[in-house]
Amino acid sequence: MSHKVTLWPQNIEFIVANGQTVLDAALNQDVAFPHRCKVGACASCLCRITRGQVSYDLEPMLTENEKQQGWMFSCLAHTESDLVITFGEE
Repeated sequence: MSHKVTLWPQNIEFIVANGQTVLDAALNQDVAFPHRCKVGACASCLCRITRGQVSYDLEPMLTENEKQQGWMFSCLAHTESDLVITFGEE
């Protein structure tokens, strides 16, 4: 099942197919998304979920506080619902 991701505040939307990471989906649809390593080591793709849920095949190195604040590694994240994400604090 695919899910829609909205990048806020730009209001850019893209679709993440089942089995695809958020980062791969964005790049495949020509959405400019910061990244470098694509394996969760550099933290360049770190963004914050303001609405929705993701899962990981391999848990990223996030503190409990960062998880509670909604931070995610888009290169490792698979959508479990539609998402609204941002690169900023709010």
